Amino acid sequence: MSLLAPIKHALASVLATTHDALTALGAPADSAVTWVVGIASLVVLVRLALLPFVIHGVRQAHASARARPHLMGITERYRGRTDAESLRAHMDERRAVSAEHGVSRLGCLPVLVQLPVWLGLYHLVSDVASGVAVGAMGPGLVSSFGAASVVGVSLAGHGYLGSGGLHLAVVAGLAVTAAALSYVTQRFVVASNTSVEGMPEAMVAAQRIMPVMSAGGLLLAGGVVPVALLFYWVCSSTWTLGQSAAVARWWPTPGTAAAARRVTA
Repeated sequence: MSLLAPIKHALASVLATTHDALTALGAPADSAVTWVVGIASLVVLVRLALLPFVIHGVRQAHASARARPHLMGITERYRGRTDAESLRAHMDERRAVSAEHGVSRLGCLPVLVQLPVWLGLYHLVSDVASGVAVGAMGPGLVSSFGAASVVGVSLAGHGYLGSGGLHLAVVAGLAVTAAALSYVTQRFVVASNTSVEGMPEAMVAAQRIMPVMSAGGLLLAGGVVPVALLFYWVCSSTWTLGQSAAVARWWPTPGTAAAARRVTA
């Protein structure tokens, strides 16, 4: 059994329950709108469940920003001192400063916890779009999902070159929308709320090209993934943009351009 199987089954239960609730309210069972709303609802529910980890990540970013000048001062003070006693004192002082400002050694834990959820959600939508039953998403619901279409373009369809110009327009429109949302988030929101002080030049350069890489990756993937996954990416990217903008506006990381704007607002 795959390590992601329990997560996929749990998410499948949520998607199936959401679909059943929508149809109970009168939504057509095989309608693409019903399924897209179900996918969007699943993204929202998962994101809400992961909010505690997002909050922890924001707090850690603030703690790291407060501690960074002190840590840089310690590094500068011990520069060139390679004897065992100096190295030990260097590490002890860094640990003390990190503890004083609340910097956790497990600062990457929120990302590590969220990653399996995102992978599980990705594989669930991909499997269902490919006609594979997953847990509560049994053959009947999978068949309903496969029968759903947007202006004649199946949610299970793949690639830019499908069944004519309309298919290309829908797929390209969704891929461009997801790519644009990702670019705007990385280039104008996340970058302004990220401190690069003391960061190696290689990492700064990587941050500069990240928006283009992210958007380009989505455009390339749009040519091979199911249409349903493009809807999922648009929903997820929309949430990410809104969440990142809210953090940058109301809880910016100290020492960043976003924090400077917050002070002058």
